[in-house]
Amino acid sequence: MDEKEKLAYILKQFRIDGEILVYRWIPSGHINTAYYVALYNGKEMYQFLVQRVNTYVFRDPVGMMRNIELLTEHVRKAEPKMEKRRRLHFRHTQDRRNYIVLQDGVAMGPDEPFDPLDERYEFWRVYNFIEYSKSFETSEGNPEVLRMSGKAFGKFLRQLSDFDASQLIESIPHFHDTAYRLKAFFEAVAADPCGRASACQKEIQAIRDNADFGCTLCRQIERGELPIRVTHNDTKTNNILFDMDTLDPLVIIDLDTCMPGLACYDFGDTIRFAACTAEEDQPEGMGLDLELMKAYTEGYLSEARSILTENELESLATGAAVITLELASRFLLDYLVGDKYFRIDYEDQNLKRAQAQLKLFQDMMLHMDDMKQIIRSIASKH
Repeated sequence: MDEKEKLAYILKQFRIDGEILVYRWIPSGHINTAYYVALYNGKEMYQFLVQRVNTYVFRDPVGMMRNIELLTEHVRKAEPKMEKRRRLHFRHTQDRRNYIVLQDGVAMGPDEPFDPLDERYEFWRVYNFIEYSKSFETSEGNPEVLRMSGKAFGKFLRQLSDFDASQLIESIPHFHDTAYRLKAFFEAVAADPCGRASACQKEIQAIRDNADFGCTLCRQIERGELPIRVTHNDTKTNNILFDMDTLDPLVIIDLDTCMPGLACYDFGDTIRFAACTAEEDQPEGMGLDLELMKAYTEGYLSEARSILTENELESLATGAAVITLELASRFLLDYLVGDKYFRIDYEDQNLKRAQAQLKLFQDMMLHMDDMKQIIRSIASKH
């Protein structure tokens, strides 16, 4: 079975028939494998995204898809007249699953067990393609892209503010448990399974020196100072689809990591990813762009200010620095164990990613008071 035949077979499991006119692999994203597919059923053309979930990363993909079903249904019921372009719709099989599992290329039944780590099994899903939309791999230094991104993720938080986050599983356990992440990192340093630790002693020491700060939010959770909400946990600009002409944010995609968390995780991850001065794997020239940070904050608080507590507001800037340090440790851990989690395009890319994040973290710490002042000033206007 070639690639086109396989895609047609997968679509058929989701009750989608027709002749495939166009299909192509979509290269963006570190984790899952996705294809754009356009097909003709004899009357009209339909477009879908067909995606294979990385079950090395998502060890409970069935639970993850249940999370997505609960969240998309909650938004649909809250806003039943929402334009179709502004929501994700996952296709269902005849038995109402929003996923299928292939074993050696053949669809399994709904109750058949499978091992997510066994390469004979593949976990697939299909959802609607949003027409006349675009995404941005980075903010491209454009404050308006950041402002609109802030509106999108602020609205996402607000839309789900009345959803009980305890209903969700942790699709990646301990995902933003920074204390847990740092413990795993230092264990990898000690084990040094690939003999790479000697090449990154400076980076290891930088993480060690800032480990106590990295656990700030964990301590606040333990003290009950910050509410647990539904969070996206991958708030990059490329996870928002914008109207191609107006830049109006249409829908947030990649809901795999939606789970219980802190508002400042999501806020901070966008600042880390988009309000910076270099690519994610480019240490040279990496730093914080306060103007882009301000633009994102304006959009975010225009939607989310009404639901955020004072402690949450105060945590936003801290969240940006914590999430940056945390990701530096994750990139460096992956480098130490042989690049198993994040897809790499060249040797030592995860090391470069870690170096860039550490440089950004250091710049954030230098400008922590500036970030907090920007947030307080904007919050006072809403």
